[in-house]
Amino acid sequence: MILAAVCMGCSQENGSNGNNGFVEKAKSYCNPVFNQDSPDPSVMRGDDGNFYAFTTAGLRRSEDLVNWSALKDPFESRPSWSDICHDVWAMDVNKIGDKYVLYYALSKWGEEHKNGLGVAVADNIAGPYKDQGKLFTSDEIGVQNSIDPHYFVDDDGKQYLSWGSFSGLYAIELSPDGLSVKEGAEKKQLAGNAYEGIMIHKHDGKYYMFASIGSCCEGVNSSYTTVVGRADNYFGPYVNKAGKTMLENNHEVLIAGSDAVKGPGHNSEIITDDNGQDWILYHGYLSGSPSLGRVLFMDPVSWKDGWPSVKESKPCMIGQEAPAFKK
Repeated sequence: MILAAVCMGCSQENGSNGNNGFVEKAKSYCNPVFNQDSPDPSVMRGDDGNFYAFTTAGLRRSEDLVNWSALKDPFESRPSWSDICHDVWAMDVNKIGDKYVLYYALSKWGEEHKNGLGVAVADNIAGPYKDQGKLFTSDEIGVQNSIDPHYFVDDDGKQYLSWGSFSGLYAIELSPDGLSVKEGAEKKQLAGNAYEGIMIHKHDGKYYMFASIGSCCEGVNSSYTTVVGRADNYFGPYVNKAGKTMLENNHEVLIAGSDAVKGPGHNSEIITDDNGQDWILYHGYLSGSPSLGRVLFMDPVSWKDGWPSVKESKPCMIGQEAPAFKK
């Protein structure tokens, strides 16, 4: 089943292309782009040219970032290294060498000590992923509520994993294969206790930490907000426009809630289309249909004076030009 973005007054101009059940790449679109529960999206383009959104509610696939279909569970078998935590949250997939490497949190609601991060591998982006076990638990790494992993590889080839949820955001260097923490590496705190859902992006030589503040999961009462800070190197310090640090919970607001959308947050990686336009995907509740869960939104990102922005700092709910990708 394919769910394309639709809204009043917005023409998608789509049609069947006869390939894998997908529709033609959209010329325009409206939010949300996927009208099913899709929290904590991490988006990557696979070797097949399709985009894959790994979410806490499952795997989605798209040719154009606008029309999405749901796929089967990417795991060969669900991780079972914890006797307490069984829920897989906030998956993040990257290609390291010739393997796809999936980082995930194994947790349960309210458990902030025995939960932690694990890793799985696959030959294909859609899986099946074979679990390689835990990287660490919250107690082992000394960071309460160690969830929401994000992988980053720097220009020098060093690989890092960042994570955290309202007990500080942290990062640590990984081994060359990405399957373990580098021997002797020590964690370093990047931001204060106001944040979760970290994503680090490099743009024009600067490092940008995207994160979420507020409550994620309370329907129309959710206060989730997407924020950002900037640094000169991966480990920071990340600061707002006034130079105040995210270690002290200072930031710039990127996407806030609106009358139509509540709790926009936990954004994906920045995706650049064939025209050089950057795009960000994230979850949020539709005010009129909160029972759908945290559905998938997308907006273009503009850069001015070294800072990212989304128009009016809120989800766009009218038709706009779609990302440009070659067929």
